[in-house]
Amino acid sequence: MYQDELAEHFSRINGDHPMTPADDAYVTAQFAELEELCAAEGHDPGSVRRTMLAGLLPLPGYLRSDGAEMVPRDLFALTERAGGPDRLEVWFTAHWADRSVGRREWEAYLSGQYVCLHSVSPATIQRKEQLTAAITAAPTEPDAGSAGWTARLHALIDELDALEPAFTTYDRLRFGGPTSRDVCIGAMRARYPRDVAIATES
Repeated sequence: MYQDELAEHFSRINGDHPMTPADDAYVTAQFAELEELCAAEGHDPGSVRRTMLAGLLPLPGYLRSDGAEMVPRDLFALTERAGGPDRLEVWFTAHWADRSVGRREWEAYLSGQYVCLHSVSPATIQRKEQLTAAITAAPTEPDAGSAGWTARLHALIDELDALEPAFTTYDRLRFGGPTSRDVCIGAMRARYPRDVAIATES
């Protein structure tokens, strides 16, 4: 029940991009099938889909090529912390001092596109934003290239690496380009190797 409506809504937000066998394998390993998660946690799948369509729970992160709705394994965790789906928006947006920012993050959360985090919460969303901003700005710091700077940079990259999964080819299609992992982890590690400055100064 509501599966077709949810698939149509998902496509409107994400576009129509194929899932490859590698994409399917990735999301199967990283996410849970909605039907199976509901069975394990005592929820009715139809009711959950209806709640998603009502804008009270995030959409699935992916639709696998067999049509399975793939969701985070902790899909219901924030709802439980907030005291129910009707209270989730107020609880979620209250984590931002700027209400317009909180509202924008809420809309992004509902889209299901926060597949850039192993576990999605206001705290991890905010920390990811802080880390990506710091990593992006690091090359402009006065001591850029020094041993101390390199150590600080890689501490930030390592922390972001722990927060983010690997992403898929499908993600790069729906987001229209490289992911934050590509830009802030892979590219920065390649551009500024961990031991270059240390070896130079030793």
